[in-house]
Amino acid sequence: MKAQWFTSVEDIGEDRWQAAIGDTQSPFAKFAFHQALEVSQSIGDGTGWYPEYLLLMDDDDTPLAIAPTYLKTHSQGEFVFDWAWADAYQRHGLGYFPKRIWAIPFSPVTGSRLFSYLDPDGDDTAFMHLYLTVADVLTDANQQRDFSSWHLLFTKPDHAALLNKENAYLERISCQFHWFNRGYKDMADYFSHFSSRKRKVARKEREKVIQQGVTLTRTLGNSLTSADLDFFYLCYQSTYAKRGQQGYLTRDFFAQLVENMGDNILLVQAFRGDNAIAASWCFFDHHSLYGRYWGCIEEVDCLHFEACYYQGIEFCLEKGLQHFDPGTQGEHKIPRGFEPVFSHSIHYIAHEGFREAIARFCEEEAQAVREYHQDTHALLPFKKAD
Repeated sequence: MKAQWFTSVEDIGEDRWQAAIGDTQSPFAKFAFHQALEVSQSIGDGTGWYPEYLLLMDDDDTPLAIAPTYLKTHSQGEFVFDWAWADAYQRHGLGYFPKRIWAIPFSPVTGSRLFSYLDPDGDDTAFMHLYLTVADVLTDANQQRDFSSWHLLFTKPDHAALLNKENAYLERISCQFHWFNRGYKDMADYFSHFSSRKRKVARKEREKVIQQGVTLTRTLGNSLTSADLDFFYLCYQSTYAKRGQQGYLTRDFFAQLVENMGDNILLVQAFRGDNAIAASWCFFDHHSLYGRYWGCIEEVDCLHFEACYYQGIEFCLEKGLQHFDPGTQGEHKIPRGFEPVFSHSIHYIAHEGFREAIARFCEEEAQAVREYHQDTHALLPFKKAD
């Protein structure tokens, strides 16, 4: 097996990229997704995100797998927060940046981080050893350039467990809330599994949106107009503007996605009369829906729950999708039926002293996360089993 670094998807080429990933369906594995990030200048010069894709090949140069990694000069847009680690390095006169992350930019979505035609769903244990191979390559590359660390973010539990067996790596866990399709026929059937009180609350939330004169539409990416895209981008930026920030992604990024992978995109829009007032952008594949970006230009009670959660659940039921990952954080997801799940990251810390200190931190944090994960189960709206 051979490994080669590339600093642009164009240097790999779409044909070679597609040969490597084969039938992998995840939208975050697609050449078009990573190309859009580069072409739109959402990553690259001046952004603090510098791509270095690792292509694994057989001895005859047949593409086997791709691992997207990035050199980072800050920790923004990652959603696994290590600012305290960076501060500690600085206080001791050491450089934490640049570091390397093995992740999907701006996307706290659990999934494979090694895309291969050998294992399109990322679940075949026969090919899990490839993660160990990539980890070794990343460690060697970091050591050659004297980088402080590398970080595998939002990887699948089995991949994290495999790497966690190696003494060189640290595992960190956090808690997210995901929805799972338990064979529900429709929304009425879904709500019938709630306790009576929680079912009434959920239905009233949906009714309240209608009573305020708001209607919602669901549109696939292939049918989006330039006006739809303009309005969504206004909503996207408004979410950041409320915190005095600017969104990481450019409008051209979303335009590129609509043009090249519209069949993986769902846009939910809310209207009061003829006027659009909110929008929620999702990705989806054959198995899962991924809620990613939301914003509104008018505040409406319960609209966030409807646009970001109930509409997504309804879409999953219509399309037969089995899983809905709505993003990070948010205990408010629990009463709508999103269940607590662990998310996993793996970290290589080169400095022995800091590695020991961060290992203790991860262990203490994990205990608190496990307790929190257990406590949130009691808040779920579903009827208790007899």
